[in-house]
Amino acid sequence: MARQPGARTQVAFAFESVYGTPPASGYRRMPFATTTLGSEQGLLSPELLGYGRDPQAPIRDAVNVDGDVVIPMDAENLGFWLKAIFGQPTTTGTTPRTHTFQSGGFTLPSMAIETQMPDVPRFAMYSGLVADRIQWQSQRSGLLTATVGLIGRGETVAATTAAGVLTDATLPLQRFGNFQGSITRNGAALGNIVWAQVSYANNLDRIETIRNDGLLEGLDPSMAALTGSIEARFADLTLVNQAIAGDPCELVFAWSLGANASLTFTVHAAYLPRPRIPINGPQGVQATFEWQAARATSPARMCTAVLVNTTTSY
Repeated sequence: MARQPGARTQVAFAFESVYGTPPASGYRRMPFATTTLGSEQGLLSPELLGYGRDPQAPIRDAVNVDGDVVIPMDAENLGFWLKAIFGQPTTTGTTPRTHTFQSGGFTLPSMAIETQMPDVPRFAMYSGLVADRIQWQSQRSGLLTATVGLIGRGETVAATTAAGVLTDATLPLQRFGNFQGSITRNGAALGNIVWAQVSYANNLDRIETIRNDGLLEGLDPSMAALTGSIEARFADLTLVNQAIAGDPCELVFAWSLGANASLTFTVHAAYLPRPRIPINGPQGVQATFEWQAARATSPARMCTAVLVNTTTSY
């Protein structure tokens, strides 16, 4: 009996043309670190009386398909996940290509993802997946990864793959590192930042209609949310004064591997709360700002992600 090591697992990824219907071909091997994507079906405890103290058999509840995928922040493959979060980008240029993703879109693509465990064997195809959120952290050292939260419709498990031969399609893995990142506020470098976190959520609305298969009818995006945290060494009153005044600022999180590979994530209107500034000992004083973003006046959106690479289109 074979035991499945994580090192021999793969994730096959493809966008769907029809919601909930996995395509027959065109799957891509996607780099990932961990995944909790799966299908769950709970049991309902019976409420009936008159049969003594021992309960009757439980009843099966609805099927829920969801989970997280931890991915590397890289110059090429990240574009597929940004498309899942924001929708179809606008692509310009030749070499390099510039892919611009904008918040606020009402149309989000659905995906089919197969988790492959060939040694068991177990090939689980998840259909009707829509990206609910993405989150990442920036700091001085360590690997730069993002967590993508997915909500899906169904799961089909088989002993052989339904994705066929996977393609990597000339997409080399070019990872961004924390040391290649920068943060600016209103166009000027924001210093003394020791840790930052960004989280964008589509806040998907599950359409839970009555069906004899227990699956979701669909997923609709509701009001989006863009939040984050900035932990700063207390060196000046720039951020504190902005928080007291209640004025928004533009925050830009950027990474670059050169002219042909970069990622710029712009929060057009970030509002900072007035923070508590504790003194915890003889070390440097630090303040944490739990900011929230809103739709800006110009441009009339909450955020923009610009990915520069050599990929023709997403």
